[in-house]
Amino acid sequence: MRRHTLANTTAGFAAAVLFLCTAAYVSGTGGQGDKGHAAAACAYGTYAWSGVVREQKLTGLADPITLKRKTDSVSGVIKPLKGVSYKPHVMSTGPGVRAADAIKALGRYLGTDEPLADPSESAVPEETPSQFYYNIGDLQGSYYTWDSVGLVEADFTYTCQGGGAKPVKGYVVTWETLGGGFLSCGDRVTGDPFRKPDAAARTAARTLCPAGSPAAKSA
Repeated sequence: MRRHTLANTTAGFAAAVLFLCTAAYVSGTGGQGDKGHAAAACAYGTYAWSGVVREQKLTGLADPITLKRKTDSVSGVIKPLKGVSYKPHVMSTGPGVRAADAIKALGRYLGTDEPLADPSESAVPEETPSQFYYNIGDLQGSYYTWDSVGLVEADFTYTCQGGGAKPVKGYVVTWETLGGGFLSCGDRVTGDPFRKPDAAARTAARTLCPAGSPAAKSA
């Protein structure tokens, strides 16, 4: 599973960088689970997907950063948002649906570059703050930094192989990226250049940047 980090592309900043990390696996259940012969008879089937939503969700914020003198680096902590928790899981109305299988099927349907998080991953954000450190030179002014998760939600209908049993309805919550960014409040928020505009980045800019700054006004 990828981790993506969004950073300024002007005034001495590196282009947006994608960091690869090890594939993660997410905790979840198959709703009522696989039980008895009914589940065994429906162990293989097909998924039909609908209502797919993919969105960057904010999970943590640092305090506003103001650098009055030029410096090469900046560090600090990103605090997890209180009351926010995303734990990938699968809910279904009947037997035969395994959480890991459903999530893999969703990944194939979406054609994701990396596997979606599957049923052994802990919830995000974690309870402890995360550390950040940027050493990209010529830093001065106001900045904002955040953590986010690329959440994926979808409804499905699972049909047993060969028919017979009633199709099972279900719902998946998982993610494809864990990321965040570090941007200048002096630049407009344009979003991740590799994806659609980043909702988490916009929320962070509105929350942390001075009201009249280009970032806050464009978020």
